[in-house]
Amino acid sequence: MNSAVAWIAEWGVSFASLTGGVFTLFFFRRGLPHVAWIVGYLLLLWLVFAFLVEMRQPLADSGRRSGRLVISAADYTIQTLHHGLLLFVLPAYYASATLTSLNAFFLVLLVVMALLATFDPWYRAIVHPRPWLGYILLAVSIFAALNVALPLVGLPPYVSLLASAFAASVAVTPVVRRASGRTWRAALRVTLAIGVVAATLAAVGRAWIPPAPLFMARAAIMWDVIDLDNIEALPPTINAGEVKERGLVAYTAIYAPAGLRQRVSHVWRHRGQVIEVVALAPVLGGRREGYRTYSRKTSFPAEPEGRWSVDVVTASGQLIGRLRFRVVP
Repeated sequence: MNSAVAWIAEWGVSFASLTGGVFTLFFFRRGLPHVAWIVGYLLLLWLVFAFLVEMRQPLADSGRRSGRLVISAADYTIQTLHHGLLLFVLPAYYASATLTSLNAFFLVLLVVMALLATFDPWYRAIVHPRPWLGYILLAVSIFAALNVALPLVGLPPYVSLLASAFAASVAVTPVVRRASGRTWRAALRVTLAIGVVAATLAAVGRAWIPPAPLFMARAAIMWDVIDLDNIEALPPTINAGEVKERGLVAYTAIYAPAGLRQRVSHVWRHRGQVIEVVALAPVLGGRREGYRTYSRKTSFPAEPEGRWSVDVVTASGQLIGRLRFRVVP
């Protein structure tokens, strides 16, 4: 009996938090968090983090029980804020990520971080003994949250990506100041330089980051028809003769937040090779059903058989979604 109570005390709350998180992702995976909540969580997280970086050593050196309690409370608050922040943004990344592409790895990273912040024993065993890991969690959490929040106020996803990477680097200024003994101004100069490097790396590695909060509300491959209001998706396997005779249309409805204007393209690939890139009219945000876009393909190789895909990408090259089909003899 005592062992069961001890287990519940150790793991029960964590499993309850995990259940709530899964419930949120399942039912609200298409929802978008409110900017005010994200900003509030970010500010509180950074303030508690900055306080703990400055005061952890003096409180620990004091030897007082109250000092240890303050440190424990601050650590738990940071963990809780990480957990809440990640639950806010995970649905947007889940909707935006393409699981067959590179940007799925960033989604996996966020899921691992959310699990780590959910289970108290894991967090205490893995993060507490390694302060540098806590700093990484902070930077990635801030980056992920701002990357979702900034487009919600009209900033293009690519600009948001760079600004988020820069801001996440500047956020660790208290760590640099404390570790190096620099003044705040000198430490800020260091993190500003790191921010420029981080923004450059984000630009180079943008294919690894989902363009949240953009996502494909609906997508289909269909025969080339005049009326696109009656959408009837084709099966994943299509006859080559019919493809040559009738042509194909890649139909995509892309959701973007209100006020956002984003240029997109359809990239048609055959057996992994780019066949055609079709620039489309800019997506205008705010429509719950998504902004409808499409591209027609009427000319095909002499031997069109094989794997085909249509990537929906932003002007900066971030993947919004992918359609796949196969042409058979």
